[in-house]
Amino acid sequence: MKTKSIEHIFTPPAPHMVGDGFRVHNFIPGSFGLSMQRMSPFIMLDYNSKFYFPPTDKPRGVSVHPHRGFETVTIAYKGKVAHHDSAGNSGIIGEGDVQWMTAASGVLHKEYHEQEFSKAGGDFQMVQLWVNLPAKDKMSKPKYQEITKENIQKYPLDNDGGTIEVISGAYQDTLGAASTFTPVHLQNAKLNTGGKAEFSFPPHYNTALLVIEGSIKVNDEKTVATDNFLLFKNEGEDFTIEALEQSVVLVLSGEPILEPIAAHGPFVMNTRDEIIQAFEDVNLGKFGYLD
Repeated sequence: MKTKSIEHIFTPPAPHMVGDGFRVHNFIPGSFGLSMQRMSPFIMLDYNSKFYFPPTDKPRGVSVHPHRGFETVTIAYKGKVAHHDSAGNSGIIGEGDVQWMTAASGVLHKEYHEQEFSKAGGDFQMVQLWVNLPAKDKMSKPKYQEITKENIQKYPLDNDGGTIEVISGAYQDTLGAASTFTPVHLQNAKLNTGGKAEFSFPPHYNTALLVIEGSIKVNDEKTVATDNFLLFKNEGEDFTIEALEQSVVLVLSGEPILEPIAAHGPFVMNTRDEIIQAFEDVNLGKFGYLD
């Protein structure tokens, strides 16, 4: 098997606020070279690096907004997020939990800091990832997969190296809890100092790492620091990561969806006409209503 070589290591772009509750570094599609087409099926990655929010009586967050044509995946590392949508769904995403929302044909949605977390204040750290849908599934029925930390399957590494938490796809013989429309591997590698993990994905899959905590060495050659994003070239299959200290690494690998992408704000479709239709459908109330 050939080793995957490193294409580039990205330092975090300057942060910006999404609403008043999410202070994010936009890696996809904001960073140079990380376009939606290059990173497909991953079409957006906002990373709220660890940030302290002081106590407040009014929860911070993002007000009502629509989505159509893709899935949002929220991974909570620190803090808690509450959410509501126009189909009557609601819930709380706590530390270690994952919410996989298939917006598909369309929902109105809002998300904000959970009330008790807001009152107490504290460190907040999350990833929101947008996963594209193939054309045939873009107008399917919206759904949620609420994946609590207890339901995430874990693979123990040898020599007390740590664990691999499998959100979707597979690591060795351990399968992720999330169902996906196309092959998508999402894993949290939680490594003890000196812990080492080996990974293997097909050469044509788009594969990357985000260091959430600590620092790692990749393929025994490159050191990657906290909050940095590493992109692999589309060649080879195997790579290794070794923790230089206690580390958490988000591992992403997915088969590209080789279809046109037309994106505007909260809509990701295949044609400009479909984007126009999405705006019309929102204005006509076809996404439902949400206060």
